[in-house]
Amino acid sequence: MDETREVQYHLIKELPLADRPRERLVKYGAETLTNSELLAILLRTGTKDQSVLSLAYKVLHTSDVSDVSGLRGLVTKSIQDLSEIKGIGVAKATQLKAAIELGRRISATVPEKRPAIKSPADVAMLLMEEMRYLEKEHFKTLLLNTKNEVLVVDTVSIGSLNASIVHPREVFQNPIKRSAKSIILVHNHPSGDPEPSSEDIAVSKRLIEAGRLLGIDVLDHIVIGDNKFISLKERGLI
Repeated sequence: MDETREVQYHLIKELPLADRPRERLVKYGAETLTNSELLAILLRTGTKDQSVLSLAYKVLHTSDVSDVSGLRGLVTKSIQDLSEIKGIGVAKATQLKAAIELGRRISATVPEKRPAIKSPADVAMLLMEEMRYLEKEHFKTLLLNTKNEVLVVDTVSIGSLNASIVHPREVFQNPIKRSAKSIILVHNHPSGDPEPSSEDIAVSKRLIEAGRLLGIDVLDHIVIGDNKFISLKERGLI
């Protein structure tokens, strides 16, 4: 839709379906809307003399005292500047300034650095204090991206490790959903002794084979004890 298009409707819900920015956002995504259409969604209503889209266009193209218009002008305008535009009262002006401030804070947010896994010791360091004192066996998976950074840590099951409880369906459900490149299996031994059992090895091999079929690498299986751990990969058991 052209930014300058005049549509003589005052509420968004009165607009023809093809011109309703809210419905188009839901159907096609926010990136497909013009600046005026996005602003119209925030404003919601126009006036008796102009449509909400016309009002949004006017807000964007009314210069402030610095002769700045457009999105940059919207940022620099004060609540008083905005509320002086016909059709924009204090309530709408504060809504716009609140939306602008949220956008500013989002842009200033620094993404939290994901821990990267380079060795079995990195896995142990990440989970040791959480798992060493658990009174039941907890089976977890670390979901990794292409850089071996941890996307999420999943708890798959709680209870004695066996093939019926740790089923490939449960193990790989979230890695598939999250498009994980690889996973690392982790479980604890409440006895404090991380020496792997024959069942630990059998379950690991079963999940490695399932991962191979799904295109998700199972890099290792770490068994955590009381302040000590064993990597089945390092032991040559898988």
